[in-house]
Amino acid sequence: MPSPNQCSIDMLSTALEMEEKGKAFYQKARGSCRNPQCQEIFSALMEDEVIHTARIKQIHNKLTSGKCWTGDWESIKGFSGDPDLLFRNLAGKGGKKIKAKTTDLEAVDIGLDLESASVKFYQEHRARATDPIEAAFLDQMILEESGHWKALKDTRYYLTDPEGWFMEKERAGLDGV
Repeated sequence: MPSPNQCSIDMLSTALEMEEKGKAFYQKARGSCRNPQCQEIFSALMEDEVIHTARIKQIHNKLTSGKCWTGDWESIKGFSGDPDLLFRNLAGKGGKKIKAKTTDLEAVDIGLDLESASVKFYQEHRARATDPIEAAFLDQMILEESGHWKALKDTRYYLTDPEGWFMEKERAGLDGV
């Protein structure tokens, strides 16, 4: 049976591969999509994947050198804000009459699948985590990956129904405010 540290190292190795693939995908998607809001959301997600990669490498290096989990990873900040606010700021620039290309929607859908898989991966490992610092790391990764998923879900809604998105998110005309 592998040691807890070896299990963590194996998990981090897989996580590193996932984050690097995510970064490469968002970089490619940013370059191929036509919608400026998509380009910006993909840029933001790509930057967060870089942060995740740095965080994971830092932990991985410590564990492979025989050290224990520490809270040092917390100094490498990723997205922890409100995903609605993130996209709301971008959508305001595009207005209600945007046009999405099929490739833009396909890229968003692939991103949703990637983020969903990441959340699931971290949740599965969180359920087995015994070290409280490792558990905190996994909780943070779940929070950030869930935020990415929510931002992409919002992006998809905006691209497919911008007027509906504005009605719901901005509550335009629904509550008299």
